[in-house]
Amino acid sequence: MTIVQCANEVTLLGGGALGEGDLALALARAPVLVAADGGARHAAAAGLEPRAVIGDMDSLGDAAARFADRLHEIAEQDSTDFDKALRNIKAGLVLAVGFTGGRLDHELAAFHVLAARPDRRCLLIGTESLVFLCPPEIALDLVPGQPFSLFPMGEVGCVSEGLRWPTAGIAFSPAQRIGTSNEVTGPVRLRVDAPLMLAIAPRAALDAVLAGLKSAPEGWPPR
Repeated sequence: MTIVQCANEVTLLGGGALGEGDLALALARAPVLVAADGGARHAAAAGLEPRAVIGDMDSLGDAAARFADRLHEIAEQDSTDFDKALRNIKAGLVLAVGFTGGRLDHELAAFHVLAARPDRRCLLIGTESLVFLCPPEIALDLVPGQPFSLFPMGEVGCVSEGLRWPTAGIAFSPAQRIGTSNEVTGPVRLRVDAPLMLAIAPRAALDAVLAGLKSAPEGWPPR
């Protein structure tokens, strides 16, 4: 099922903590707005009209009446509102705000969704960091000296260029070997062998990461 279909980029707004300028930053690059449940409250407060509101609708408050004509309720409780929304958006790229920086369990659940939906290319925008699931190959024009981290969500290999500590030949896994606190030395290129590697870049690298994600070859099939 697809609730929202868009050839370009979509901003997905969650109900969690929003940093100053987060929403404006995303909308400037992805003007089509979709709210995940409580994200509709943020939209209402900002005077914005989301194309759709998707979720179990347990956090809408007064926004329920305002957006009654665009509510898409998914009542099951086996997935988060982020997952409910992301799996029902078909777009070139989803920029997600309001899903990090609050409760740690919610943030971890958002990272899980990135790995669970490899066919939905999505960038989480946080107050300090950007997080995305690596496509099979990606090139990023990052600034030397910027921090760059790799965090595996399962067993995965990654060949890298442009990082201070190369990653070829490393068997990454969350319980054994991770790749946090690396550093950019030049243009970065990553090739991963499974849809299980999260990449973490500084927020200042937003436009470079967006360019890399939009130009990356076709991603992973759905799980």
